[in-house]
Amino acid sequence: MIAIAKSTNLEPTRLPLITNYPSFRKWNKSFLDENLADKPMCIYVHIPFCTQRCSFCYYKTVDLKEYRPEVDSYIDTLCQEFEMAAERFNLSDRPIHAVYFGGGTPSLLVEHQFEKLVAALRKNFKHFDDKVQFSLEAEPLTISKSKMDTLADLGVTRLSMGVQSFEDEIIKLSGRGHDAKKAFHAIETAQKAGQGQWTINIDLLSGLAGETDETWASSVKQAIGTGVESITVYKMEAFANTDVFQKGVRQEKINLPDEEQEMRFMQYAMDRFAEFNYLPWSFFTYTKDGCDESKYISSIWRGMDFYGFGASAFGTLGDSILQNASELDQYGAMIEKGELPLQRGYHFHSFDRMLREVLMGVKLLRFDLKGFKHRHGLRLEKICAPIINELEAEGFITLTKETLELTNKGILYGDYVGKTITDALKAFA
Repeated sequence: MIAIAKSTNLEPTRLPLITNYPSFRKWNKSFLDENLADKPMCIYVHIPFCTQRCSFCYYKTVDLKEYRPEVDSYIDTLCQEFEMAAERFNLSDRPIHAVYFGGGTPSLLVEHQFEKLVAALRKNFKHFDDKVQFSLEAEPLTISKSKMDTLADLGVTRLSMGVQSFEDEIIKLSGRGHDAKKAFHAIETAQKAGQGQWTINIDLLSGLAGETDETWASSVKQAIGTGVESITVYKMEAFANTDVFQKGVRQEKINLPDEEQEMRFMQYAMDRFAEFNYLPWSFFTYTKDGCDESKYISSIWRGMDFYGFGASAFGTLGDSILQNASELDQYGAMIEKGELPLQRGYHFHSFDRMLREVLMGVKLLRFDLKGFKHRHGLRLEKICAPIINELEAEGFITLTKETLELTNKGILYGDYVGKTITDALKAFA
């Protein structure tokens, strides 16, 4: 049974995933004009192409069927951007902590395109070596033995596969092109190719159209049964720009599971993960015996710099957050003119950085209160004492002298704890 706080002013809910702070609407065109020291950083490479658009997708993607002839030129443009950004911001000598290829669907690229991109990255970033965690997002229909062998040879160490469900009817309603059989085959192919070299994460979505307790339980059990090192569960959100909202929810043709049902799904998953020793390192990712943390995600949540390459990609350098042009044509035209394709950004003030540190850091389940005081000169547990005490009293967190830690209940509610504390911080300011 899911407990709801009733004796305090708290009104907990499982919020939509908070991916960034400050929000995109606060970014503008005047944001960055500085060089940076040789501090560690991460690299993100965006591949916007998809074989088809999933009904629940709200990201900026490009249909491969329309843009297939342009993929090679996009790869060339990316390679140019690597060189331009490395030179402009003195990035070549910075230690590289992690590299992440996201999308879109990075795994739809073919072997020679991967080889070209990785060669260009290694040329322009001297410390991108075999010790760096190198992650790549994949989609079941784009997996082949040849491609997996190439990625293994190129040094990929972590593969993240968007499966979403192992129930064929749920997959079909989501607009995905694969079925459960093809998903299992893709996972098995990847496991054989990367044995001993990479770990595999699979994504599930809780709250998809048509989902029931029975179908959800089946998907969770089958995900665990694959033996992958990591399983991530995202909460399904029907945003206004998605097909599932425009063609289904708005027209009342599709009924999505309500919040109570979705929380029941997540609680079930948490219980099964614990049973099979899949341990959480964030509130939505569980790893087998705690062996597979995404260094890219955990590092940027802790405030490490990361540079985003590709159309619509964003990143942070020092006190600035910056984003590339989102339209493919505009992105390519700016590079062709010898300009970095930066479109907008935001300059952090000290208070912004403080808020971001709390909001993103709490996602990692254990927040360093002592480190926060050292960096900002403030004791978070004192200035936000009323709300933190309420969160502790209602079982969302536990406090020690040096840390704030999410309980299982806090993990279940996701970003709720971090947002509640940052709202209190804003009131304090």
